[in-house]
Amino acid sequence: MKKTSLLVLIFSFAQFSFAGEGMWLPQLLKSLNEAEMQGMGMKMTAEDIYSVNKGSLKDAIVHFGGFCTSELISGEGLLLTNHHCGYGQIQSHSSIANNYLKDGFWAPSKKEELPNTGLTATFIVRIEDVSETILAGVGDHMDEKESQSIVDKNIAALQKSYVVPTHQEIKIKPFFNGNQYFLFVTTTYRDVRLVGAPPESIGKFGSDTDNWIWPRHTGDFSLFRIYAGTDNLPADYSAQNVPFKPKHFLPISIDGVEEDDFTLVFGFPGRTNEYLSSYAVSQIVDVLDPAKIDIRDKALKIVDAEMRANEGVKIQYASKFARIANYWKKWIGEVQGLKSSGAVAKKQSFEKEFFIKTKTNPEWNTKYSTLLPQMKKLYTDIEPYAFTRDYYNEIFGRNIEILRVMGVVKKLASYQEKDDIEGYNNYKKRVDGFLADFYKNYSPAIDQKVFASLMELYFTKVDKQYISEIAQKELDKSNGDFDLLATRFFAGSDVISEDRMTALLSASPKKMLAQLKADPIYRFHSSMADLYQEKVNTPYQELNDQIQKLQRKYMKALMEVFPNKRFYPAACLSKSQAVKFSVLGSCSQVRQICNGCEF
Repeated sequence: MKKTSLLVLIFSFAQFSFAGEGMWLPQLLKSLNEAEMQGMGMKMTAEDIYSVNKGSLKDAIVHFGGFCTSELISGEGLLLTNHHCGYGQIQSHSSIANNYLKDGFWAPSKKEELPNTGLTATFIVRIEDVSETILAGVGDHMDEKESQSIVDKNIAALQKSYVVPTHQEIKIKPFFNGNQYFLFVTTTYRDVRLVGAPPESIGKFGSDTDNWIWPRHTGDFSLFRIYAGTDNLPADYSAQNVPFKPKHFLPISIDGVEEDDFTLVFGFPGRTNEYLSSYAVSQIVDVLDPAKIDIRDKALKIVDAEMRANEGVKIQYASKFARIANYWKKWIGEVQGLKSSGAVAKKQSFEKEFFIKTKTNPEWNTKYSTLLPQMKKLYTDIEPYAFTRDYYNEIFGRNIEILRVMGVVKKLASYQEKDDIEGYNNYKKRVDGFLADFYKNYSPAIDQKVFASLMELYFTKVDKQYISEIAQKELDKSNGDFDLLATRFFAGSDVISEDRMTALLSASPKKMLAQLKADPIYRFHSSMADLYQEKVNTPYQELNDQIQKLQRKYMKALMEVFPNKRFYPAACLSKSQAVKFSVLGSCSQVRQICNGCEF
C-alpha cells in the first residue's frame, strides 16, 4: 500500500525524463494536475497546496533572501534552508575568534539569534493570470521594442491600478517566453535572524566535488527565524520584534520514506529554458559554457590557494568563493549532462517532427515554416557577440573584483559628466553602502593575481577588435607581461584602498571626476567598457531582441501544433513558486528526478 509523504527539497531544476515531468505554478494544479497527483498517491487536495482563503502549503514555502527556497517548520517563524543559502550570513558573523563557518553556530535562546542586515523572507500571497491585460495591443507584426514598450506600459498601468495593503507588493512576470503573464502578490519580512548552522565539516562536506551531484552526502542546512512587529506584519529590525506567526508550517515526520511514496517538490526554482532550439543548446554546450568554465577555473584556483594558506583570508573569501564556484560546477555538469543525454540530437529530432507537422496544415506552414531557419541564422550571427559578452561579464563584472567596483563608480561619474548633481548625490548614497561592504572582504593582493591571470585569458581569447586602444597600449608599456601590467595598475591606483577611495568620493564631484580619470585602473576599465557597449552589447541586444521575438513565436507555435502536449512554464523567475511531483521509486528513479539538481 502506498503511503504519502511530503518531501520539500531546495532545487534548481534541469531537465527530467519521468512520467509527470514538469514544473507547475501552484494555482494551476487543480485544473491541470490534481487528479494525476492523487492517482499517484497524494492525499492532499490542490486547495491544500495553494489557497487564497486559508493557510496552505504555499504559505510555508518561503523565498529566502531573493535567491533560495526555504521552509517554515514551526509556529514561531523557524525557517529551514540550505547551508549554502545562509553561507553569506554565517560568514558575515564569523571571525578568527568566533569562526562559525568552521565550528558552526547555535543560538542558546531567541535573544542570542543574530540579525542580518538586508536579509529578507518573501511569501506568495496569491497569483493571478493577467495575460489578457498585459498583452492588449500587442501584435505579431510589431518588432520586439515596439511590443515590449506596450507590455511595459500595460504592466505599469496595472501596477498603478492594482490595490494591495501597504505591506504587500506586486510583481508581474512573463511565462512561456512572453506568451503569458502572471501577477504575484507578495509580502516580504525584513527581520530574519540566524538561529543555527552546522560546522563546515557537515554543512559543506564534499564541497564542490559533491555540488550539483546526486547522491550528495552533505548536511546542507541552516536555520533562521523570521521576526515581525507586534501586529505580525513586516518591520525593520528591532529588539521589540516578535517571532512571526505563519498561516501554515511544515510538520516534521520521522517516519522516513519508502519505495513508491508520493513525492512533492515545492520551491522557487531558478530560470529554466526547456523550449530552446537545438541551435541555442548547441551554442551553450560548445561555446558559452566552456568559456565561462575556463574563466572561473583560473580565478578559483588562485583564490583557493590563498584561502588554504591563511585562515583569515578563508573567512574573508568563503562566501565569494562559494558563489563563484556554484555556477562553475553547474556549467560543468550542464555540459556533461547535455552531451551525455544527446540533448542537441533530441532537439533536432523534435524540430524535425515540428517541421513535418507544420507542413500538414497550410496555415501553420505559412506562419511557422521559416521559424527554425531564421533562428539558425540569428544564432550564427550572435555567437561572436555572445562569446565576447560572456567573457566581458565574467572578467569585468564578476571575477576581477576591482573592475566590478569600477563599473559602479563609472556610473556615478556619468552623472557628473551629465551635470546631474541630484542624480549624482542620490546614486552616491548607494555607492557608499556598496563600497563599505566591498572593502570589508577585499584583498588587493589576491585581486591583482586574478587580474593578471584573467587579463591574459581575455587578450588571448577575445577578438582584437574588442580590445581598446588604451588597453593595448598599457599592455605594450608592460612589454606584454600581464603580471607587470597588474603590478603597475594596482600600485598606481587609488581605488584599491578603502581610505583613498573614501577620500576620492569625499571630494567635490568635479574634482572626483578629474582624479578618477587619471586613475590607471579606471582609465583601463572605462575604455574597455565604452568599446564593449558600442561593438558588442549594442549589436548583441539587437540580435537578441530578434531571437526573443522568434522564441516567443516558436513557443506559441509549439502549443498550437502539439495541442495534446502539456506545456509547463520554462521561465520560472525568482519570486515564482513551482511544484514538481513523482512517485519515489528505486534508486535509479531517484537519480532521474534529482540528477543535475542543486541540494
